[in-house]
Amino acid sequence: MNYDIIIIGSGPGGYVAAIRASQLGLKTAVVERSELGGICLNWGCIPTKALLKSAQVFNYASHASEYGVKIEGEILADFENMVKRSRGVADGMSKGIQYLFKKNNIEVISGTAKLKPGKKIEVIDNEGKSTEYSANHIIIATGARSRELPNLKQDGKKIIGYREAMTLTKLPKSMVVVGSGAIGSEFAYFYNSIGTQVTLVEFMPNVVPVEDEEVSKQLERSFKKQKMKVMTEATVESVDTTGDLCKVTINTKKGEVVVEAEVVLSAVGIATNIEGIGLDETGIKYDKAKVVVDEYYRTSVEGYYAIGDIVHGPALAHVASHEGIICVEKIAGHHPQVLDYGNIPGCTYTNPEIASVGMTEKQATDAGFELLIGKFPYMASGKATASGNRDGFVKVIINAKDDQLLGCHMIGDNVTEMIAEIVVARNSKINGHEILHTIHPHPTMSEAIMEAVAAAYGEAIHL
Repeated sequence: MNYDIIIIGSGPGGYVAAIRASQLGLKTAVVERSELGGICLNWGCIPTKALLKSAQVFNYASHASEYGVKIEGEILADFENMVKRSRGVADGMSKGIQYLFKKNNIEVISGTAKLKPGKKIEVIDNEGKSTEYSANHIIIATGARSRELPNLKQDGKKIIGYREAMTLTKLPKSMVVVGSGAIGSEFAYFYNSIGTQVTLVEFMPNVVPVEDEEVSKQLERSFKKQKMKVMTEATVESVDTTGDLCKVTINTKKGEVVVEAEVVLSAVGIATNIEGIGLDETGIKYDKAKVVVDEYYRTSVEGYYAIGDIVHGPALAHVASHEGIICVEKIAGHHPQVLDYGNIPGCTYTNPEIASVGMTEKQATDAGFELLIGKFPYMASGKATASGNRDGFVKVIINAKDDQLLGCHMIGDNVTEMIAEIVVARNSKINGHEILHTIHPHPTMSEAIMEAVAAAYGEAIHL
């Protein structure tokens, strides 16, 4: 059967591309070997946020007296039902994709796809039956999986990845989390907040190492205040799983230490799913486990495209979705604006939350810009004080020569909902003074953006 477009993978890149393609009148099919929605909806973005919401509710209940609310009896974290709720949320979202596909007349082909020359694919279904399909355009959106280190092989029981971390049958008393990127930090916060003794191990000098250094330092302070053990510039040398507890040997700045824990969570990044999908057979070029594409996601072979985690750029759901839209709009003969990879927001849903876009202070300094730096602490925010969450700040980085916003870095309550203001401002070339003279409602957390910009110009009112 021939289609206008076949998309391999139904994650945030694949399903969004499919829906947009159908909207543009293209006969579309999606090949998926597992659940619709891919890792993000089923094992990543969505179910982890459900777990984190449970942790937040538990935290509020545990500190209810601070808000003038009296709760009789012991407050307990019902881990089993937290996991159950998270899986229910994921299942509901996956069913939502089924509905959207049906609404948009998108055909779902169940099975594992392999690329073939001549704009064809072979799909092996669960029974082992092989069927060949063809399309005018084939988009590869196969995503990524948890990366394994040679000395940290996952067995799914004592050394686990993010999938197992979302479906443990009982709450571990202790856990070592290796890697403090978004995945590692979020799971470290979740488990630590509901009673697990967590040790967070990071190879780099700071946790969440891609963030501005001041943000990283603030998160480390907040984690330590929450009784989490944080070890930076530390490397896991080996894990002995022969006993009841894992013995984790860690090389630190002060020498070698051994930490015992029930479970070790490996969160050291992702590996792209490009093996065995037919890249070599079709002659599609790839470099360092990433498919090589142009600004419209065309590969080196006509008629084949690639988006999402398997191409160079941030491995983020919202990036994959936008790439998918650009890709299919170009296929349909439109003239979409190419993606500005320098203006992509990143969010980490710990407590406090982190959100950022653009250059860090170090990156801007190294690039030779003359900077105006403005920082507004949550300690001075009326809304943050009223909410009881005063850890954090908003930091803006402005080019002193033309007032353009080079970057913004936030840590604190609700910052993941605030970062889009700066993304829109940067995309529209709105400068610092224009933000300063835009009225922000009071009292809100978002006032901190205006106050940080004011601080950059020496005009802060509440500092």
